[in-house]
Amino acid sequence: MIKTAELAELRALSEEALQEKVHELLRDIFKYRSQKALGELKQTHLLRQDRRNIAKIKTILTEKAGK
Repeated sequence: MIKTAELAELRALSEEALQEKVHELLRDIFKYRSQKALGELKQTHLLRQDRRNIAKIKTILTEKAGK
């Protein structure tokens, strides 16, 4: 989960770095979904956590686009 202090660090990153972070999280979600389907995923909370982190990063990207 991204904490408040980490949000400030994310806001300081460039749009390209944030996009890369989103792609990284999407790859993780794909991996987790595959593991869940096979019954290998023990930490199911990671799916929700990464989806929420993506939403937070996309919110930051939208804020930057509005400026």
